[in-house]
Amino acid sequence: MEILDYDKALYYTLWGQWDDLLVLMVRTNDDVLSKKIQHFLNAYHYSVDERKIIQKHDNLLYYIDHAMKQETPSVAMEI
Repeated sequence: MEILDYDKALYYTLWGQWDDLLVLMVRTNDDVLSKKIQHFLNAYHYSVDERKIIQKHDNLLYYIDHAMKQETPSVAMEI
């Protein structure tokens, strides 16, 4: 998985670009990211419970953070 998908997902989520987030949901190869985006967008558009929307938003951000940590290659510094 390319880190670019997570970077885009983070940007779109933080800036409220839901249309771009929807396109990313369809195009990404990460099934978990796609599902997290789907759950958030569904809650955002159809839920009347603000707590549920915030929970899905936070779940998406937590997953993006976790995935970016896993995908980032560690770079050894030479002295």
